[in-house]
Amino acid sequence: MHAFQHVNAPFSSGRVRRRSRAFGHVCPHCAHIPTVVVEMAWVTVRRAEDGKKRYQGRYRDASGAKRTVGTFGTDKAAMQAAVRAEIALAEGTWIDPRAGRITFREYAEKVWLPSRHLEVTTYAAYASNLRIHFIPFFGHYPLGRIMPSTVQEWVNQAGNPRQVDGKARKALSARSIVKYHVMLHSIFARAVTDRLIAFNPCEATDLPKVITTTTRTLSPDEYATLLTQIPPRFTAMVMTAIETGLRWGELVALRPRHIDRHARTITVQETIVEVSRKDSPTGQRMLVKPYPKDDEPRTLAISQELLDVLTARVDDLGLGRDDLLFPSRETAGGQPLSRATFNTRHWRPAVQRSGINFHLRMHDLRHAHASWLLAGGADLKSVMQRMGHAQIQTTQKYLHTLDGADERALAAFHAIRTRTSQ
Repeated sequence: MHAFQHVNAPFSSGRVRRRSRAFGHVCPHCAHIPTVVVEMAWVTVRRAEDGKKRYQGRYRDASGAKRTVGTFGTDKAAMQAAVRAEIALAEGTWIDPRAGRITFREYAEKVWLPSRHLEVTTYAAYASNLRIHFIPFFGHYPLGRIMPSTVQEWVNQAGNPRQVDGKARKALSARSIVKYHVMLHSIFARAVTDRLIAFNPCEATDLPKVITTTTRTLSPDEYATLLTQIPPRFTAMVMTAIETGLRWGELVALRPRHIDRHARTITVQETIVEVSRKDSPTGQRMLVKPYPKDDEPRTLAISQELLDVLTARVDDLGLGRDDLLFPSRETAGGQPLSRATFNTRHWRPAVQRSGINFHLRMHDLRHAHASWLLAGGADLKSVMQRMGHAQIQTTQKYLHTLDGADERALAAFHAIRTRTSQ
């Protein structure tokens, strides 16, 4: 029989039953028949070793390739399954059963991650998250076998310490679990779009509650004490950090050409990103980006005191215009300073020697900078621009973070109230 299956075509030798759909085409071999149909779902009969018949539902996918929906005990069940597959094809909801066999690791590493348009730091962070948090748990699973209960199991165990690549990994905080779950959701969302799976198994996850904690802001007196404990070679860098509020990558990317001695300003134009070589897209550990995090250069006024300190540093080290201002070694043409090395060898010991009794990161100097500006009366818009924040809501979180801010606010309230009643 040719490719056109007629409505009145007989059942083929009792072995195949076909379902056909009429179309307004004319069969080239049988032009006397005005209405013809194209073959749709059908059932083939197999005889098992025990002599019983088995019925296999079959259909064609969008490309015309033959597909099977499985083997059934009755002809009716096989036909119904094949028809359901056809309906899914027609409605655009059909999922290739074989597509979900690709493992999570293969899909995430070879399809999802390379398809993203990401900053170098974001790419490295995603690669690290896959390697440390997701692949050890989900890596061997076929995508189609990952259920909501599987994702929930990952969430439940993520809060426990574990071994990854032979290294001990700390338990994840509730905040980190929620953050990583967003990335996981994105991976499965793309798999749904690619028609590899029918649904996103992250949709109904019960996530841990994130409790917001209050953090201490470094006071001016505490900073003064801390500065005396900083090794002399890093004094200028710490002074620059507290007065400008630069991010670490922006700070270590400063060069003499970014300093305007006449205008008494520093311009933030570059940032240096430090990533693991395992996760770096280029294999390099230190990557220079020709723009800061907010994608726009910004110019900051600095004090004459800081300008004098930086000018003396440039002259003493004989730095050229394009040399790094705070290199890993005190020499012209030096390499970028490692954040991890600085924290371990210099920052943490200095914090301990200063007697500060709360956890203080180098990044917290940026927080202190914003808090001091706002406490001193600077307006939100100016602080937002100085910090390089994209949204003013980010800047607002620094309001009332210094000790005594609430008392000062109450005193301001009473001052206005007293003035009004007089």
